[in-house]
Amino acid sequence: MSITTTPPSSFTIATRESRLALWQAEHVQSLLTSQGHQVALLGMTTLGDQILDRALSQVGGKGLFVKELEVALHEQRADLAVHSLKDVPMELPEGFSLACVMVREDPRDAFVSNQYASLDALPQGAVVGTSSLRRVALLRALRPDLKIEPLRGNLDTRLRKLDDGLYDAIVLAAAGLKRLGLAARIRSEFDPAVMLPAAGQGALGIEVRTNRADVVQALAPLVHHTTWLAVAAERAVSRAMGGSCSMPLAAYATLAQDQLTLDAAWGDTAGVLPLVRVRLSGQVTDLDSAAALGAQAAQELRRLVLAQGGSLAHLDLPAA
Repeated sequence: MSITTTPPSSFTIATRESRLALWQAEHVQSLLTSQGHQVALLGMTTLGDQILDRALSQVGGKGLFVKELEVALHEQRADLAVHSLKDVPMELPEGFSLACVMVREDPRDAFVSNQYASLDALPQGAVVGTSSLRRVALLRALRPDLKIEPLRGNLDTRLRKLDDGLYDAIVLAAAGLKRLGLAARIRSEFDPAVMLPAAGQGALGIEVRTNRADVVQALAPLVHHTTWLAVAAERAVSRAMGGSCSMPLAAYATLAQDQLTLDAAWGDTAGVLPLVRVRLSGQVTDLDSAAALGAQAAQELRRLVLAQGGSLAHLDLPAA
């Protein structure tokens, strides 16, 4: 099937200035340039990059990585913004939309250590670094003996803290390490069935103003529909659960032909309630049917949380 493309245009990409964010923006820049467009980058430091002494869940969530880029789009200083999709809030502000989801890199979590080959190899009481509540809940379910400590900063900063001996191991997204040529730092990769990824992990999303049909059309050749359907289901789980970085929630979907399999999990970081998991499968042919399956998974998660003795209000879960 042929793809209709727009005449060459000039675009500016808003991006954070971390090494990984710049790689992502430059990747999109290269793809658009290969289509004949002229593409510049607008580097920005977001509030999420500046606040490093507190967990994101305490200071406003992952939307802190996105807000300044949206301001640049609103002020027409930029035409599109490239995000790690797992950093994009489930609800975008009025006037903004997700115009493109690109082919997914490795969605798994990576175990990184200078001394130990895997999570199982860690001694009792070892210190593991992560600031993801999802990872905290899953790690505690796998190894309740571990001491889990906060870990903030960009990818290079996190690796440096490991190398400085502050942690026995850290858990990072495999996608970021591979994109920056740091795959050799990965000692092992978690099976998604064991360490369920975050919604959208490994995928890039491109945000635009909703009135920019020209940008949407230029991005059309970059869209990977299989990835978009999978992450639409994952993000629907998180949206229905009120998900943000303050929610210990995981969701991961795979698509084979028109059959989508969705795994989701919710964990209690306080360790009072056991980890609850669901798996659903269904025929998915468009974004609406993908989102419907995600909403169904969220409903089942809520049911299981309540069955374990949890309270929606106490656990900060929305009513069904």
